[in-house]
Amino acid sequence: MDATLTTFTLFATLLLLLAWMSRQVSLLTQEVVYRITQSAELAMVVLFLLYLPGIIIHEASHWLVAKMLGLKTGKFRVWPRKRGRHIGMGSVSVSRGGAVADSLVGLAPLIVGSLLVAMIGEQVFQSNLLPTLWQEGDWWSGLHALFSVITRQEDGFLWSYLLFAVANAMLPSSSDREPLRSLLRYIVLFGVLYILIDSSGQFFLQVASWLTGPVATLVNALFLVALLDAIVIGVLFLLRSVLVVLRPA
Repeated sequence: MDATLTTFTLFATLLLLLAWMSRQVSLLTQEVVYRITQSAELAMVVLFLLYLPGIIIHEASHWLVAKMLGLKTGKFRVWPRKRGRHIGMGSVSVSRGGAVADSLVGLAPLIVGSLLVAMIGEQVFQSNLLPTLWQEGDWWSGLHALFSVITRQEDGFLWSYLLFAVANAMLPSSSDREPLRSLLRYIVLFGVLYILIDSSGQFFLQVASWLTGPVATLVNALFLVALLDAIVIGVLFLLRSVLVVLRPA
């Protein structure tokens, strides 16, 4: 149970960290491009191009899950558009199908993106080997092994970019999260009723135990994403610092 709790805690923590780091990458990218070009529109387009593979997968996931659920789909757009203080990178028109169906459509990019991130992390970067090295306290060997794969493996940089783009674009947008409120109410109600019927909670423990392996694989891959994001943020921060001196806003 301790391993299961640790795995899910790490998963939740890394998702929150990814959300924060993704926002920092977006803000810094736009600021750097704007300081160079003085064009807010071009800054938006560069950010769009940076995440393009992930954006395509994000919107395609909405469309695919909607089709699987029998919902009607309409206009499919992949291009940045300003929405108040936010930037929409794409959209898919989908008919309403109820709280559960709408929530599944909204969560589709996170589910599909997580599967792809876990697969790339394990199959390409052998991320499943990193916890063993890190648990032994050999962090340097773990980092060295990771960067060796990136720099020496054929297409290592391409896979790194795909991992970065997919992971940072898979998080639900504000419109994706809207149907989740209704679904969460159903989940809470179901949980309360189940606890009243079976106070031991064995069902939830069994489900959590079954999911521990796949979630652990995803956690390992998300560690890699966090490292990649940290590198990108560091580079962008240095660029911004130089530009602040050379071309103050």
